[in-house]
Amino acid sequence: MVFWKRLGVIFLVSLCCIGCDRASKRMASKHLAGHSVSSHFNDMVRLGYTENRGAFLGLGKDLPEKTRFLIFTVVVGVFLAGLLAYLVFSIPQNSYTLIALSCIFSGGVSNFLDRAMNSGAVIDFLNVGIGPLRTGVFNIADMAIIFGAVLFFLASVGDDETETSSGLPD
Repeated sequence: MVFWKRLGVIFLVSLCCIGCDRASKRMASKHLAGHSVSSHFNDMVRLGYTENRGAFLGLGKDLPEKTRFLIFTVVVGVFLAGLLAYLVFSIPQNSYTLIALSCIFSGGVSNFLDRAMNSGAVIDFLNVGIGPLRTGVFNIADMAIIFGAVLFFLASVGDDETETSSGLPD
């Protein structure tokens, strides 16, 4: 893919993901903070404001503050900078891989910004499920990261199938 087209894809995916996440977190802060959890669509979706000081599903939230800062700010920041450099300067295998990694990057950046502006916490507000089978509380950035990871996996599996069906040795 041509360099400028690749930059355009990274920019558009980032603009959409980060923009939607930032806007939804502003709305959650304004309309959900200080209120009880509300249930919608026959309790399939619950909306409630929470601040997550840990990682996915609160993992690491009980670590000392300096350790959390080192892991969730410094290490994640270095990872995101490396991922951006890879996206910009390498040639991804295909468009799906570029979009997938751009989603992961964008979701990470938006949560990173949240930590920087919210004393180390990420705003979460969505919970979905049926009956007792429920997800953890998450946000739009988390959805972008998960979508990117699934798309990356599917693009990788698709590449393997293409190589195998082409008659090339495994």
